[in-house]
Order: sequence, then structure tokens, then C-alpha cells
Amino acid sequence: MSIETETYSALDAPEYAPAQFVRWFRDVAPYVHTMRGKTFVVGFGGDLVQEERLNALIQDLSLLTALGVRLVLVFGSLPQVNEQLRLKGYDFQFDTGMEPTSAIALECCKEAAGELRLDIEAAFSQGLPNTPMSNAQIHVISGNFVTAQPIGVIDGIDYKHTGKVRKFDITSIHKAISLGAVVLLGPIGFSPTGEAFNIAMEELATHAAIALKADKLVFLNQSTVLRDDNGHVITEIARAEAEKILKEKSIEPHFANLLKHTVKAVRCGVKRAHIIPHNLDGSLLLEYFTHDGIGTMVVEDTLDDLRPATMDDIGAILSLIEPLEADGTLVPRGRHIIERDVEKFTVLEHDGIIYGCVSLIPYTNEQMAEMACLIVHPDWQSAGEGELLLKHTESKARTMGIKKLFVLTTRTSHWFMNRGFIQGTLDDLPKEKQINYNRSRNSLIFIKNL
Repeated sequence: MSIETETYSALDAPEYAPAQFVRWFRDVAPYVHTMRGKTFVVGFGGDLVQEERLNALIQDLSLLTALGVRLVLVFGSLPQVNEQLRLKGYDFQFDTGMEPTSAIALECCKEAAGELRLDIEAAFSQGLPNTPMSNAQIHVISGNFVTAQPIGVIDGIDYKHTGKVRKFDITSIHKAISLGAVVLLGPIGFSPTGEAFNIAMEELATHAAIALKADKLVFLNQSTVLRDDNGHVITEIARAEAEKILKEKSIEPHFANLLKHTVKAVRCGVKRAHIIPHNLDGSLLLEYFTHDGIGTMVVEDTLDDLRPATMDDIGAILSLIEPLEADGTLVPRGRHIIERDVEKFTVLEHDGIIYGCVSLIPYTNEQMAEMACLIVHPDWQSAGEGELLLKHTESKARTMGIKKLFVLTTRTSHWFMNRGFIQGTLDDLPKEKQINYNRSRNSLIFIKNL
């Protein structure tokens, strides 16, 4: 008896074919390579535990630690505290925002935080065979890493046992995460006099990410995401634009609070800050291992320096291009070409000096675009400005509905390969570009899926 099976390449496999797994695994490989040794601070509220989503989150976090992520986990306990208050017969309930914490409420905060800490440690201790936690062996370390201080009296209101972060024991936290342990921070901090203070999860996670110089700060919330006027999820937003939205638009209070803290974290040096919904199973993995993610990412984009080119910039653009035309890196264009296509250029400017540029030429019928003239003045090339221009161009292309970005290069192939571009052929280019391709230069073709 013979069994006939269909064989597919990984690139051509239909969605449910076994080879689809191979394709997926290859797609996530670049993300896996970049995450080892990175520090993530992940914050979530007690509502996630209340909705019985803790085990799924812990399984995803254990996968990240197995891939080399250094993890600091920060939890809140708002619904659990309110339940404790209700069971003890008190009418008062905490809400989003800063509120006074009485001595009675502080005891409820301690009880809720203690119970949640034990639940989280128990979840990390799972190790049943044939489950995602099998052979995980993750150590969780919690303790008095946070020194707190009272908020005090503001506008005549005594906030009593509501506190804020004074400092962290950074040395001990770094030592723990360098050994592969997960550091667990709860919403209670302690003063040098031995007093305990109630600290908001958002405040604690943000300050931890800043103090640790974390690569990512991640907040998980119930379901709210940031959307544009057409109802589409805003997957990436510059800090300055997020600040503008907070000032000008009406946003659900809890999400506005999270967005405010992500803005603060990025302003203070955290590279990326995410807000993702926890009601979607695997949301943390989807945010990291897919290109656009499923939540909103706040980044520091020096928008003040990055702007569309104008006719007044042509001289500066030519001064950047001409040395590279002279040594053969770029094909000669001439001033009239730059004048004709100036609206396709973006420039980097600082103190009135144009020190970088890039051009985006769309081929809308094929949903492709060419990135050309990506140049940064030699004096600025060590500051990551080329990366900034690339990211900006990718974002601009996506908003135009472009699916593939391509470049032609004779000297910088490795730079593009290190940033996700894959070598292609002339047949991969739009028909119009194939006709105009300069065969005498024999430029290499690199393509990136957006």
C-alpha cells in the first residue's frame, strides 16, 4: 500500500499545510535573533487575573525568557483591593487615577498584593508534561526592590498611604535578571522608616523601565486600542504625536492613563513602549513576532528634525548626493531631476542644517515602492540617523498601501540585509522599473515585505 502526500515548498504552502509551520518559523527568526539579552518590563492589572488569563500570559512570558529575554513583571491589584473592601463592608472603591489610601485600604492592598504574588509564583512553577510550561524551570524573585515615599498633600488633599517611587535597587534587579530569573514587582513599596505605600502599577512599571533603561515597556489592558479617524488601529505612533492626542482628543480614562505613562517612558529613554489588549490569546507574542503587531507602540521619532523636502532644500540635497555620485555609489541625477522629484524626498534637519535625506518612489499598481538616495552626512552616521530614515520611509510606504519596498545598491548591500531586505532579481521589480533599469551599473536588488 502506498500513501500519496502533497509536497509544498515553505513559501508556497497553503495555510493549513505542515509546511506553513516552517514558513512561520522562518518569518519569526529575525525577531528571535534580536531579542536575546533585551530587557522587557511587562505591566498588567488585576483584571487580567480576575478574567482567568494569568496562565496563558505566564506561558507566553516563559517562552520569552527561554529565548533570552530579561523580564521584569509588574502587577496591579485594583479589582482585588476593591473586592476586599467590599467584603469588609466598606463603601469606598478605588477607581482609575490617583486617590488617597487610608490605613484600612492599605491593609486591603497588602492582602490583595500578597495573594496575587503567590498566584503568579505558582503559575510560573507549573511544569506538567505536554504543556507550554514543561521543563520551564523559571525562578521568580520578588522582594523589597522598591523604595517608596508618600505623595503627601496636594491641593489640600492628604493622600495618606498612597506613594510613589523614590528609587530602585537596580544592582539587585540586574543581578537577578542576568541569572535568568523573572523579577516580580508588586504595587507595594516601602520607605526607609519601614512604612508601606500603595503604588499604582502604571507608575511602578514606567519608573522601572526608565531606571533599568529597558528595551521595551509593555502594558496589557482589557481591550482598548488607539484608532485613527477611520477606525483603524494605530500600530505605531511617535511620542510627540501621542502627546498631541492626549491634549486634543477625548480618550477612555484608563487607556489615556496608560498612554500618558508610555509617553513618559519613551521621553526618558525607553526605546519602545506598547499598549496591547489582553483579551486576545497570545497578544504578547502577536505584538512581538508579527510585523505590525496588534496594539499601539509609542516610539521616539525626532519629528522636529524629520520633514518633507521643499524647493529650498534642493541645494542641500545636492550637496549630500554629489560626493556619492562622484565615487560611483549613486547614479548621477542632476539638479533638474531633484527639482522634479523634490516632493518625494524627506530630509533630516538640525539647527537649519540638512544632514540626511531619502526618496520614496511609489509604483502603486504593483503595490511596491523604491527607496532611493538614503544618505546621512558622515559626521552623523554613528547616531542611528540612517535607521531613523529607513523606519520613517517604511511607515510612510505603509500608509500609501505599499506592500513591498525595494532598493538598488552597489556598495551597501549588507546594511540593507541586516535590516530585513532580501536579495531579489530584475523580474521582481515593477515593470516600469525593469524597463528603466541601468544594466551597465549592475546594481544589486534588495526587497523587504512591509
